Amino acid sequence: MILTVTMNPSIDISYPLEELKIDTVNRVAEVSKTAGGKGLNVTRVLAEIGDDVAATGLIGGTNGEFLLQNLHPNVQSSFYNISGATRNCIAILHEGKQTEILEAGPTITAVEARDFQEHFRSLMAEADVVSISGSLPTGLPTEYYIQLIEMANQAGNKVVLDCYGAALEAVLKSDVKPTAIKPNNEELSQLLGREVSKDLDELKAVLSEPLFEGIEWIIVSLGADGAFAKHWDTFYKVDIPKIQVVNPVGSGDSTVAGISSALSHQEDAVSLLKKANVLGMLNAQEKMTGHVNMANYDELYKQLHVRTV
Repeated sequence: MILTVTMNPSIDISYPLEELKIDTVNRVAEVSKTAGGKGLNVTRVLAEIGDDVAATGLIGGTNGEFLLQNLHPNVQSSFYNISGATRNCIAILHEGKQTEILEAGPTITAVEARDFQEHFRSLMAEADVVSISGSLPTGLPTEYYIQLIEMANQAGNKVVLDCYGAALEAVLKSDVKPTAIKPNNEELSQLLGREVSKDLDELKAVLSEPLFEGIEWIIVSLGADGAFAKHWDTFYKVDIPKIQVVNPVGSGDSTVAGISSALSHQEDAVSLLKKANVLGMLNAQEKMTGHVNMANYDELYKQLHVRTV
């Protein structure tokens, strides 16, 4: 079973408008509300491709209840209830643009932080892969993911970590390592304090730096240029076909779902890279975030090329 972790989930609300009018009333004809957060996008894709998946994290209030009611029916819910309320994240779609209003979310108490760790530990026996995604809510220390990864490692589970900023840097500088991470160029640049390009030789040098030692898989998404990956000491370039992009939001999460699935099924390196990137592309072809149409999977899979570099 794959366990997904979303520590700061949200109810994602989408307001499509022909025009956003400032300082007056805007009326919305169609509103969509979905269980959101990077980890829940991963969860939904894993359920859609038929993997055995459970979801955990922190939820609270009526929004937390809504989130549970709107999980994919094939997902086992293992969320932990807190006193604070799950946040809303609003996207206003207008004139080809997207304006977002993101709530910070609840503040987690020290007792809730400790009790969730015990809850998380109790889930380790049923899992073989743990996928951790997104930001930490207020109240949790920057090192919190290190503690979760250590529990998963002790249980013999593989860990896929998709976070950024201080939380990712803390993990990379610790002695506790995830199995896989999936940064993009911007996140690599932020980590290293310098601009990182898509040049393959530069990426080789960057991923060989001491900061990334001990991580089995590092997969760098390059957008329309595919992906670059390091598996232990072997480097790969993933070349992808051109596709019609409808909505790229959630494609990284869908890629994480593919990495997690391939690790769970113990697939080889080339198969892992193909599955991960195909799922990311399938998401980009759909209007809904964190959704894939598996009817197009095989055709896209054939068009991907993975080569060592």
